[in-house]
Amino acid sequence: MKIDVVTPFPDMMKGVFRESILGRAQGKGIVVLKVWDLRDFATDKHRTVDDYPYGGGPGMILKAEPIFRAVDQILEKNPEASPKIIFMTPQGEPYTQAKAKELAGEDHLVFLCGHYRGVDERVVEALVTDEISIGDYILTGGELAAAVVVDSVVRLLPGVLGDFDSAEGDSFHDGRLDHPHYTRPAEFRGMKVPDVLLSGHHVQVDAWREKKAMERTRERRPDLLNGKDTT
Repeated sequence: MKIDVVTPFPDMMKGVFRESILGRAQGKGIVVLKVWDLRDFATDKHRTVDDYPYGGGPGMILKAEPIFRAVDQILEKNPEASPKIIFMTPQGEPYTQAKAKELAGEDHLVFLCGHYRGVDERVVEALVTDEISIGDYILTGGELAAAVVVDSVVRLLPGVLGDFDSAEGDSFHDGRLDHPHYTRPAEFRGMKVPDVLLSGHHVQVDAWREKKAMERTRERRPDLLNGKDTT
């Protein structure tokens, strides 16, 4: 998979992409992550990428020209690709694990990171295929939101995680929350690991995990069950 990120603040992304799962996925050749500095596509000596909004009002708006130039160059370097072009915005569709799985099936993703007050609407109308929101709150820019989506997508790619079952067992993977987890020591400050997890009986362990996952979902996120609670 190829993932390109266009941002006026590239250093916000580069550190994230070097670490942990994302860094290892690149090292294995499973994903190619590239950050594009939007200011490289400005045409004036000050590398300006924003301007005042028509009609007045507070804040600055990211200009259309440098964004179009950046996307044009990405497409020129990948002439056979038809990438999803994703704009991170609080006005987008709420991000879910189902959307992460959908995006993980693509060959090429391009993320456009908004900043300031917003982006020229012509970018959205002419370039964007998907608008995504990671929650009903406002961030300074789209970089952190894009990093969240990139991480959640890349970890689903085959071969990224050492044990793919660890992705399949995640919260939301099957529409509910994950069960509790424990590791050594078996007792800590008077708190003991449930006996069933120490029993070695895999059928009983699976049943316990199934039960606890359902209980946790029912208590914390009953909206996820949507009529599927049969226990």
